[in-house]
Order: sequence, then C-alpha cells, then structure tokens
Amino acid sequence: MANMATGAAPVARQDGPPGTQQGSNTGALVIVTILFFMWGLITSLNDVLIPHLKAVYTLTYVQAMLVQFCFFGAYAIVSLPAGVLIRRIGYQKGAVTGLLVAAGGCTLFYPAASGGYGMFLLALFVLASGITVLQVAANPYVAVLGPARTASSRLTLTQAFNSLGTTIGPAVGGVLILSAAGAAAVAGSDAAAEAASVRGPYLMLAGLLVVLAVMFLMAKLPKIVAAEDDGTPVAGAAGSVLAHRHLVLGAIGIFLYVGAEVSIGSFLINFIGEPQIAGLAHADAAHYVSIYWGGAMVGRFIGFAVMRVVSPGKTLAFNSVAAIVLVLVGTFAQGDIAMWAILAVGLCNSIMFPTIFSMALHGLGKHTGQGSGILCMAIVGGALVPFAQGALADSLGVQISFLLPAACYAFILYFGARYASMYAPK
Repeated sequence: MANMATGAAPVARQDGPPGTQQGSNTGALVIVTILFFMWGLITSLNDVLIPHLKAVYTLTYVQAMLVQFCFFGAYAIVSLPAGVLIRRIGYQKGAVTGLLVAAGGCTLFYPAASGGYGMFLLALFVLASGITVLQVAANPYVAVLGPARTASSRLTLTQAFNSLGTTIGPAVGGVLILSAAGAAAVAGSDAAAEAASVRGPYLMLAGLLVVLAVMFLMAKLPKIVAAEDDGTPVAGAAGSVLAHRHLVLGAIGIFLYVGAEVSIGSFLINFIGEPQIAGLAHADAAHYVSIYWGGAMVGRFIGFAVMRVVSPGKTLAFNSVAAIVLVLVGTFAQGDIAMWAILAVGLCNSIMFPTIFSMALHGLGKHTGQGSGILCMAIVGGALVPFAQGALADSLGVQISFLLPAACYAFILYFGARYASMYAPK
C-alpha cells in the first residue's frame, strides 16, 4: 500500500548470497505476521471500548460509534502521508515509526481517563494513525515475498494471525476493562473512576509496542524497494489508475467489507445484551465477540488451502452468500439462533479482505502502488458504516440495524461473481 505518491510497485531485493532468498522471505513473513497479530488485538479492543464508553458517558449509538469513526477515519487521512513517509525512509523504518506512533496513542489513554470522551477519541485517532502506517508498510511485504499467483493465499495466511489477535482482544478487554468497570460501578464510583479501567491495559500495550519496535528495527530483513517504471505499457491501462474498473469496484468492496465487519463487531456486545437475544451483561457478552473474530481466524487457515484449488472470486462469492443468509437470520430470529447466526458471520468474513485486495490489484503493473494506496484509503468504511448503523440502531433498534451489513455483503457477492475467473488455479 505504499509508494502511492509515485505509482511504483514494491519489489523484494535480496542482499545476501544466492540461494538464500526463500529462507530470508520466510523470516520476513514471520516478523510481519507478528505485526498483523498486534494490530488485530488493538483493533478488536474497540468492540469492548464502545459499550464501555457508551455506558460511562451515557451516549447514543451514533455518539458511541465515533470510536470507530475516529479510529478508521485515520486510514483516510494518514494513508497518503504514510505512503510518502515510507517512500523516503523505507518499509522497515516505516513499520518502526508506525509502532512508536501507536505506542504514543496507547499512552494517551492514561490522561484520557480523566479528560472525558473527546480525549479518548483523540487517543484512538493517534493510535490508529500508527496502525495505518503499519498497514502501509507491512501489506506490500506480504504481497511481494512470493509468487503473484499465490498472493491471495499468502495474505490470507498472515491475516489469520491478525484474526488471532482480534480473537484474543475482546476476551482480554472483557476481563481487564469491562469487569473492572463493572466492579467500580457496583462500588458506586463516578464516571472517571469507571473510565480509568482502560489505563492499565493500554499502558501495557504501549510497552509491548515499544519492545516490538526495537525488535523490528534490529531485525535483518530483505530490502523492499520501489520498482522503477520501465515504460512497459500495462494491458488495458489508461492514464489514470482509476481507469481499471476492477480496482474501483475492489475499493468499493474493501470499503463495504471493512465497514460490515467492523460494524458487526462494534454492535455485538449490545446485540447479545438485548433481552430477546441473550440478555447478557457486557462483561459476559465480550467473550462471545472472541468467537466472532475466532471464526475469521479459522476461516483464513481454511481459505489458505481452498484458494489453491478454487478461484478467489468463487470463494468470495460463496462466503458472501453465506454471510447474507446468516445476517438475515440474526436480524429476524431471536434467542440463541439469532446470536449464533451473527457470530458465524465471522467465519464468512475470513477470506474477504485479502481476496478483494489481491483481486483489485490484479494486472495493474506500474500502477500497483497507487492502486494499493486507494485500497488502503477505502478502509475508511470501518468509520462510516458503523456510524450509519448507529443511526439505524437509534431509530429502528439494534437488531433491525443489521440489515445494513447484509446490504454490504450483497455488493461483495457481485464483485466476487463478476471476477470469478481471476487468478483461477491451473
């Protein structure tokens, strides 16, 4: 997703002796996978923060969704500057910079606990800005460290470890944040005391991110450099990268997919807490959010193997149909059936992001860098779709508001079906 300022596509350069490329690439993928895990854990903690801050500050759903608005809004604002930064300092130092900025955002949660809701939103924006830089630096590593034909399955594998982080995050947040806040509420503490339950977990995260930054800085990774434009014309290419229809549709797909995935996760605790669903307390419902993200983790390991024999487009279309059916069941059913239907959507989400990402970049040639920058900016769907669902939840109720994610999956079905033969295994 970097080099968007120049339009150059990233390539791997091995500085060691011949025959060492594969081993070095494996080591690089292991290190980058750790980054995927960390930002997955941090991102899923928002699903715990939303009901927590909603209760502490007595917010409407729209106001509570400002958490995701500020967090994912950073992708739209920071992606282009991040691309310029990484172009100048390199992918490895860019990742280190992203880790340190994210650590600074976590540290801001300490004063935010006594500074009000606005301070929390600022801390989230800074934290997300660091993660955006990480996204810009890390995704090209995965994309170029291997054959283009297997880029989708390779991205799916690394995204599986991102999902491991998102699986652990809600459970940890439920214990360290929601349970502590519940105890403070029972003791009759004020809002500031309940908000303070976030300090410990986020300060620990800040420390881990700093340690990881040092480790990443010292690691010996193959150099990832920008390929120069050799003047070779790209088949079907026009003057603008936006002339590639599959890229434009893929960007819309990323926008809607991230929006749907984040929106469902954001509402899960409140959804499960509805009396007609399960009526669980927030701290207990948080454990079920881990099941939602855990389904995505399991599905990505499965998808890694499936997409070596089935085309990514067909796999994407199949998962989209399943997601639509499950969301509709969750919207119109009640009790355990509705709860488990929505939780099972996580399994369907599994392969969507890496598959849409790889398909959208297919055949762009020298425009690959610009195209990946556009896709990174499309992640802003995680800011806007939950905000729209919050408005529906305030006016129509939490359960019926899930029709919006179903509509998002309908477009992804169209995209997968339209390009079903792309990257078809031979």
